[in-house]
Amino acid sequence: MKTTAITSIPIEISARHLHITEDDWGVLFGDGEMTSERAISQPGQFVDEQHVTIRGPKGKLKNVGIVGPFRPYTQVELAMTDARALGIDAPLSDSGSVDHAATITIIGPWGELERAAAIVPKRHIHISPAEAAAAGVRNRQIVSVHIGGPRGAQLDQVIVRVHPKFIGRLHLDTDEGNTCGVTPGMTTEIII
Repeated sequence: MKTTAITSIPIEISARHLHITEDDWGVLFGDGEMTSERAISQPGQFVDEQHVTIRGPKGKLKNVGIVGPFRPYTQVELAMTDARALGIDAPLSDSGSVDHAATITIIGPWGELERAAAIVPKRHIHISPAEAAAAGVRNRQIVSVHIGGPRGAQLDQVIVRVHPKFIGRLHLDTDEGNTCGVTPGMTTEIII
């Protein structure tokens, strides 16, 4: 294994959130468009002003953020701790793959819906083609990353996701981020 030329990819903690179709938005919020509360790091994406409650057999989580814009699928991304608290068996899955997702109830101010939409997202790196070329990695490649600091770690099975609209970011869920002691401003190195 070797460390690549990219040694400063920022690490972001991806807290529980929802991606949603326009039709499902209508059920939860009535007619209308998404409205950005704040931009997030990936260009064109944002956290919406609206939030939902999600419910499983053992409990519910309130104030779950919605990431826009609209998607062709509805997906709830959770940490394993969240899934256990809700009493669901959410599979570890690549974002956008909801074929085996756990069923969950999503509650908005206008209504609620039940969807097979809950997953625990696999750790992944968003990266541009230029950054990928500099690092010597390709789309869908599985790599490891090194995280420094007092609780530093090497994490394996990290999916590289290359797209012209992406900028380099390692996304970990809250369980992974807390385990590694990730704090704002930390970066990672890709290990091939």
